[in-house]
Amino acid sequence: MLSRQLQRFLIVGFTTVGIDFAVYRLLLLVDSPIAVAKALGFIVGTVFAYFANKLWTFERADGGRNVFLMFMALYLTTLLINVGINSGVISALGDTELVLILGFLAATGTSATLNFIGMRMIVFRTKQRAES
Repeated sequence: MLSRQLQRFLIVGFTTVGIDFAVYRLLLLVDSPIAVAKALGFIVGTVFAYFANKLWTFERADGGRNVFLMFMALYLTTLLINVGINSGVISALGDTELVLILGFLAATGTSATLNFIGMRMIVFRTKQRAES
């Protein structure tokens, strides 16, 4: 079960990252501040990730309000971590094209790892895992 969930999470994750990156870069092209562009890209990706992970990765069509609130709390936390890491990398290394990509990847890798752990262990846990 973990293997299947991880495979699906990676597919959803790569798609989410693509959405996040496309929005981020589009907003940078229209001179949006870096932190705003990063946050909005992350939020758009989050909307996709919620539905894809809920319905496909963790097969929890019956989520409800509590599941949504836990998901949003997790993603709000990882959003702050994501934007902080991205901004920290750019602040430390400059805002060259390579650094923008490195900051994005470092922020995304960290938040994706935390999101998978949080979704599997808390947000979309199965009843069997919750009772063990």
